[in-house]
Amino acid sequence: MSIKEEYCLESQENKVSAVYDVFDESLRLASKAGRVEFLTTVRQIEKYLKPGMRILDLGPGTGEYSFYFAKKGFEVTAVEIVEKHVKQIKEKITEDISLEVFQGNAVDLSVLEDKSYDVVLSFGPLYHFLKDEDKLTHIKEVKRVCKDNGKMFFAFISNDMVITTEAMCYNPNYFKSENYNHETFKVVDEPFVFHTVDACRNLINTSALKIIGEVAADGLSELLANKINSMDDKSYEAWLNYHFYCCEKPEFFGASNHLLFIAEKFNG
Repeated sequence: MSIKEEYCLESQENKVSAVYDVFDESLRLASKAGRVEFLTTVRQIEKYLKPGMRILDLGPGTGEYSFYFAKKGFEVTAVEIVEKHVKQIKEKITEDISLEVFQGNAVDLSVLEDKSYDVVLSFGPLYHFLKDEDKLTHIKEVKRVCKDNGKMFFAFISNDMVITTEAMCYNPNYFKSENYNHETFKVVDEPFVFHTVDACRNLINTSALKIIGEVAADGLSELLANKINSMDDKSYEAWLNYHFYCCEKPEFFGASNHLLFIAEKFNG
């Protein structure tokens, strides 16, 4: 690796770490509204899982998905760029599960062998790469380490839904702000990177992968968070069932803060 490449990786680490000094990732999926994304995503992954499969979790944050699947008996490897998250995961690992975590950047997975994982999860890296070059390099690495018949899961933050959520939930003056381009409606990529649905599809298609699923991972959950969090358990269960019913419908796909794409190799 060149000095320039090492510097870029180090800069990326510092940048992402600074974001999570402000945002507590351990709380993001903790509420009923936040849990919708997790439960929806797990439901999609489990459609493709079989006993003995190996899972790679890239950008695991504090390890929500890693621990869930490790406790189900799967062998999980997690690669996380933020040092404090790596430490938090290591502190929670017990002897009865197979979970290995190390610090690394998702654009350079050279320590991992080709075609070594049945399922590869990318639920964070594409929230942070500003350059298309880095996004495509990451997807190329995901493709390389995934088995030929394996499945790849990519999460993005939806540009268009973020505008609605910001304006309706957090900032009543958002539409008058400079946080987005008032002609193209592209949100400023700060502190996260936002993608339109078409931009997501283009990245995956450019990487010569076949999209086999598109899922509105959390749907309206952030927009309606207060109402969802106040639901009793029975009402919440009914809401989840309704969300599961809607989340794979093409007409609902863009109405979600988090977009989940499921892909495979064309020869898979």
